[in-house]
Amino acid sequence: MAQQHLDPTDPTAGPAPALGSARVGGPPTGEALAGYLRAQATEFLRALRLHRETAPAAGNGTENPVDAARALRRSVRRISGSLHTFRPLLETDWSEGLRPELAWLSGTLSMEHAYAARLERLLLALHRLSGAAVFPAQSAATAPASPTGGPATTAATTDRGNLTVGAAKAGALLERQLTLARTRAHSTALQALGSSRFHAVADKVAVLASEVPLTPGAATTDLCVLAAAAEDRLTDAVTALPLVTAGSPYNAEALIHGLSPDPAPHPQDAPWHQVRLLLRLHRYARETLHGTDGPIDVRLLTAGQALDRHRDASEAAAAAASAARTPRIAPATAYSLGVLHADQRHEVEAARFAFQQCWQKQAVSTP
Repeated sequence: MAQQHLDPTDPTAGPAPALGSARVGGPPTGEALAGYLRAQATEFLRALRLHRETAPAAGNGTENPVDAARALRRSVRRISGSLHTFRPLLETDWSEGLRPELAWLSGTLSMEHAYAARLERLLLALHRLSGAAVFPAQSAATAPASPTGGPATTAATTDRGNLTVGAAKAGALLERQLTLARTRAHSTALQALGSSRFHAVADKVAVLASEVPLTPGAATTDLCVLAAAAEDRLTDAVTALPLVTAGSPYNAEALIHGLSPDPAPHPQDAPWHQVRLLLRLHRYARETLHGTDGPIDVRLLTAGQALDRHRDASEAAAAAASAARTPRIAPATAYSLGVLHADQRHEVEAARFAFQQCWQKQAVSTP
C-alpha cells in the first residue's frame, strides 16, 4: 500500500530541490530530469499525507483539504508532463504505463473544484448582467452583507426587463445542476482516493521519489533538445491559431451555434485548449532545465493566465447553454441563460484578444 512510503515526507520540510537547478556548467542531462521527478514525487507524497491528515478534521477549522488536493494535482501534472516531454529518456513500459494513470488521477481530482469555480463564475456574471444584489437561492448566511450591516437586499434594478425576471430562476437552475455535479465529483474523488487503482499509482510515485527509471543513454543526453522540441510544438500550435480573428475584441462567429441542440464543445475552442496544454508542457520543461527557483518568464505567465480565462469562460458558456436546453423552463429563464451564454462567449473572445496581444508583442520584441 502507498502508506508505507510516506516516511520521507516531513510536512515541516521545505520543497525538495530539483537537482537540475544545482548543476554547475554543462548542459542539463538525465540526472537533472531525475532530480526534478524526485522532487515532484516528494511533493506528491507530502500533499497526500497532508490530505489524509486534514480531511477528517475539515469541519474543525483546521487546514483546508482543498489546498492538499490542489498540491496533489500540481505535482501530478508536472510528473505527467515531464514523462511526456522527456519520454525518450525514460523506460518505455514504465512511463507509458504511468502516464494514463496520472491523467486519470489529475482529471478526477480537478472536477469538484472546476464545478465550484464554474458556478461561482456564472452566478457572478448573472449578478453583473441583471443588477441583482443576491439571488433568492442564496441563504442570508451566505449572502454578502449590506453597508448597514444587515443582509443584502434581494431587490433587482427595475429596468432590466426579462433578464432580471429570469436571472434568479436561471441562477437557481445553474446552482442545482452544478451543485449536483460537484457533489458527484466529490464522491468520485473520494472513491478514487480509496481505490486500489490510486494506491497502485501512489506506490509508483513513491518509488519515483527515490529511483527514476532512466534509459542507459540518459546520463549523456542534453535535455535542451527535447525541451526545444516542446517549445516548437507550442510555437506551431500558436501559429495555427486564428490570431487575426483574435486580434479583434469581438468575434461574432463565436456565438454561432452556441445554443444549438448539439451538445458538442464549441468548434473554435479546441485549438486554444491544445495551446494551453502545450504551454503548460513548455513551462514544466523550463522548470526541469532551470529548477523550480529558476527565472520566471512573465510572457509565459501572462499567456497562461489568458488561456486559463479562455478555458473557464468557454466551459461556463457550455454550462449556460446546457442549462438553457433544460425541458419546460420559463421563457424568461431561457432568455437569461442565452444572455449569460453570450456574455461568456464574449469573455472567451476577450481572453483570446489578451493572449494575442501578449504573444504578438513578444514576437515583435524578440530579435
